Amino acid sequence: MTEHDTELATIGEPIPDPGLHEHQPRPTDVDAAAEKRAERQIAMMFGLSSLFTILFVVAYFAFKIGDNPTVIMGYGASNVALGLTLGLALLLIGVGAIQWARKLMSDVEIVEARHPAASSEDDREVAVEALNAGIADANIARRPLILFSLSGALGLLGLPAIVALRDLGPLPGDALEHTVWKKGIRVVNDIAGTPIRPADVEIGQLINAEPELFFQNDDAGKPLFEGVELQAAKAKAAVIMVKMKPEDVTPAKGRENWGVDGILCFSKICTHVGCPISLWEQQTHHLLCPCHQSTFDLGDNGRVVFGPAARSLPQLPLKLDSEGYLVAQSDFTEPVGPSYWERG
Repeated sequence: MTEHDTELATIGEPIPDPGLHEHQPRPTDVDAAAEKRAERQIAMMFGLSSLFTILFVVAYFAFKIGDNPTVIMGYGASNVALGLTLGLALLLIGVGAIQWARKLMSDVEIVEARHPAASSEDDREVAVEALNAGIADANIARRPLILFSLSGALGLLGLPAIVALRDLGPLPGDALEHTVWKKGIRVVNDIAGTPIRPADVEIGQLINAEPELFFQNDDAGKPLFEGVELQAAKAKAAVIMVKMKPEDVTPAKGRENWGVDGILCFSKICTHVGCPISLWEQQTHHLLCPCHQSTFDLGDNGRVVFGPAARSLPQLPLKLDSEGYLVAQSDFTEPVGPSYWERG
């Protein structure tokens, strides 16, 4: 038999048990002072993690971002501070947990034999016992300082997540209650931005309109509204203006002067789920939403006459300015948009 054949014949034989080295106790196992010192070090790491989490929140509000950001070493101070503080908070929790396991949890050698993938019921019971033993070995009950500092560090980690939610967008506040319409703002054509006089509107006509603010610039020549801000404002302030014979209009109490020569203005946003409306039937004075066929009678204060909409179409009160153009008397007196936004 060759040497190669001898090697093949030994394949599959069990590896000799190498045995275990004699257990070497750690300093914290034999020195009470070292044990106490390690406990304080770990608690300090968890405490520092809590501090860095708080600093994350402070940095979020302290440093300016946008057009004139606060800068550190050529980088945005906000990003640098947020990254460092949150990173150190997580790192210190991890390092503290590792030190806890290495220095204070039970340090024993064990032998675990291989077993089939499907554990027996006895093995499962043993696993549960081992888990409980591990919990006991952690000595959580004996180390309240570590327990409390770790709980504080982990608990405070929820703050960055809550604070970061602020970046999803501006807080709504009363944004659902109001639009950009104000007293004296002209009603203009939504394409050309042309202001409108009563003589420009014929009976039966419908005009898609917007506030003139969307076509104006500030003193520096920059548009008052642009980008996302413009789209958000349009989504609430878009209106339709119609003209009917004055005798066909039945204004509600307090709305007798909301129109000008039979010209009325209503929100373009359906009160069902917010679809834009402009399907106008001039003979019946009905406005139809193309999404779910909600129908509003504009001659009767925008009242719902058919469909799933739950409330009347909000009306914008109109008047004339000194130059004879149609302007708003005020903002809408009720929230515009879908009925699931209703308050009361």
